[in-house]
Amino acid sequence: MSSKNEPRLSKAERTSQAREQAKVIRDAQLKKEKRNGWLIRGGVLLAAVAVIVIIALIVINTQKSNEPVAETGPVPASMNSYGGITLGKDGAVVKPTTTETTVDINTVPELPTEKVEKATDLDKIGIKATAAGEPIQTVIYFDFLCPFCNQFETNYGAQLKALASENKITVEYRSLGFLDRLSGGTNYSSRAGAAAACVADVSGDKYQAYLDKLFAEQPAENSKGLNNATLVKYATEVGAGDITSCVDNKTYRPYQAHTTLLASAHSVASTPTVFMDGEQWVSTESFDDFSARILAAKK
Repeated sequence: MSSKNEPRLSKAERTSQAREQAKVIRDAQLKKEKRNGWLIRGGVLLAAVAVIVIIALIVINTQKSNEPVAETGPVPASMNSYGGITLGKDGAVVKPTTTETTVDINTVPELPTEKVEKATDLDKIGIKATAAGEPIQTVIYFDFLCPFCNQFETNYGAQLKALASENKITVEYRSLGFLDRLSGGTNYSSRAGAAAACVADVSGDKYQAYLDKLFAEQPAENSKGLNNATLVKYATEVGAGDITSCVDNKTYRPYQAHTTLLASAHSVASTPTVFMDGEQWVSTESFDDFSARILAAKK
């Protein structure tokens, strides 16, 4: 409350005081705007730095994914030197028949120069007629990026598992890297196959669950595919444990490359390519008819 004895300001003095207060308010507003401007520019700078860091990480990881793969490497536990893991009754792993502990892509025969209708020299890649009284050998060459392989597993996977559990067949999966060219430079087919080999090495009984998971989450062709962190995560989710170091160190990329080249050398030219009792399934016959004929012949 003002005092009655306080001298009354003149109009000129009141005007001057109002101007001074307005100047103080304006200066304060300018300082605030300047401060906010620096904060905004700082935020933009930080965001730009973050984007640069993210881009750098992507480039580094892409370069790492595309580093040359060694010519030699180990064979995973539970898998044979042809590139396969064999599953029998209730999904149990069948002990490999090969004894090699390493593979070398330099030992692969020369690739064919002409296309042939069927694979050749099957005995040299462990495919042959099954002995009487034994479960029929069934070998499936597939690619984790191949939609037709996914469809084949969806249509016939349960049927094959049931036959295996009845000791009528064994199911051997051999992963190939045929569709690496359709994964935006990330070599997804080979990375996924090598990750599955990591699973086979530490927990072969989880291979089927891992295969099913990767098909359930199958990326589209011409995409970059699942990244390594996701491949590792899915292995943990199916109970195979941590395969981080195996994936990051590309432990089984040479094995995957060897499997792909070896299949190509024997004229396995597409996926899925399926063999039962040493005979190759061809598209002129439905798989239902093919498998029924093979099974009937063994009775």
